[in-house]
Amino acid sequence: MSITYDDFSKVDFRSGVIVKVEEFPRAKKPAYKVWVDFGPDIGIKQTSAQITVHYRQEDLLGRLVVGCVNLESKNIAGFVSEFLLVGFPDDDGAICLITAEPKVPSGKKLC
Repeated sequence: MSITYDDFSKVDFRSGVIVKVEEFPRAKKPAYKVWVDFGPDIGIKQTSAQITVHYRQEDLLGRLVVGCVNLESKNIAGFVSEFLLVGFPDDDGAICLITAEPKVPSGKKLC
């Protein structure tokens, strides 16, 4: 299925830095609560992310990530997810986070 460039431009992927991570024991599958700073225009948003296989909490702090910031909020086990942290599944289905190399400032839009 193809989409138009106009359709793609509606999806708002932004760079951000993880500023806080907590365990999320109420989630059905192992997950963290993650807060990402998307810069001065967007600010800090929170999400639930099933990224516990490849990432320890302490290793995530300060990490540059990519998130879709214009999706509707979603309630996940009593926690409001405000954006989608994006990555690719490995061969076993565990998520590997997308990042930018070299590092870019928080809040930059994917183009």
